[in-house]
Amino acid sequence: MKIISIQNNLGIPKYKQIIQSIEKAIEEEKLTKGDRLPSVNKVCLAFSLSRDTVLLGYDDLKKRGIIYAIPGKGYYVKSVEITIKQKIFLLFDELNIFKEDIYNSFLKNIGKNVQVDIFFHHFNVQVFQKLINDSNGNYTKYIIMPTNLIDVATTIKTLPVNDVIILDQTNDELKSFPAIYQNHKKDIFEGLYKGRTRLNKYKKFIMIFPGFREPLGMKIGFENFCLEYTIDYEIINEFTDNEITIGGVYIIPNDRDLVSVIEKAREQNLKLGTDFGIISYNETPLKKVVSNGITTISTDFTTMGKLLAQMVLTGKKEQIENKSALIIRNSL
Repeated sequence: MKIISIQNNLGIPKYKQIIQSIEKAIEEEKLTKGDRLPSVNKVCLAFSLSRDTVLLGYDDLKKRGIIYAIPGKGYYVKSVEITIKQKIFLLFDELNIFKEDIYNSFLKNIGKNVQVDIFFHHFNVQVFQKLINDSNGNYTKYIIMPTNLIDVATTIKTLPVNDVIILDQTNDELKSFPAIYQNHKKDIFEGLYKGRTRLNKYKKFIMIFPGFREPLGMKIGFENFCLEYTIDYEIINEFTDNEITIGGVYIIPNDRDLVSVIEKAREQNLKLGTDFGIISYNETPLKKVVSNGITTISTDFTTMGKLLAQMVLTGKKEQIENKSALIIRNSL
């Protein structure tokens, strides 16, 4: 067999020798795009290998996008780009400045010879399921942001168990997978606790919680804090025709609501930080300058991207809670 060469006692696993042989054949143009590879059975017979060994080698090449399979016919060369050692499926909920920070940090730290394909499910279960089903078996790693979608664990568990990493939000159904996540319940509780000296002057705490995209842990952490410290509080779904409560502090996970509250304050001629307060969720550069500075509770998205890259490169199977901080500015 001219394409594949296997040597005993070489110190290299035989499935890796299969991979290296095919890569070398492509490099030397013995194989070109569209060419058929030797069948699994033929390789098994030629080198006295198990089917599992041959399939392991072919599967690695398939995940990297170098070959593809036609059921009942065999394996064919899909791409002659053999420098790609990792092909990563990255599924985000939506594109915003926070996800952009994670993505850019991940790309910066993942190194060369890695292809990252990014997708968005936009909080739609059907889109989520289709993207995962269509990608299954075509990537070396699957990085999934399930957010608060219901009943998606079953879909995630159809992927190769050792190739999945959960990002940003996790739950009990996904505890078997490595993850880098935010503990929203803990983060908002601790953030409010750290700001208690400034919060003491406010008579009422109001959270604007639409509940569609926002993690439920935010709401639970907020309620737990208010109950533990006997604080008068209210949770509303939206801020549209509301009047701002003088002496109140608004906890605002959604930036659209943040804009609405600031605009309303101008209409009522209220001074932020004096007549009322704001704590926003998730740090952005604009919040440093808007209305002389908006206080935020935020995780470090750049660190999250860096940790994600390290997990991919090292293969570690951990669940890492990304750190959060309260950043105090003039809105409080």
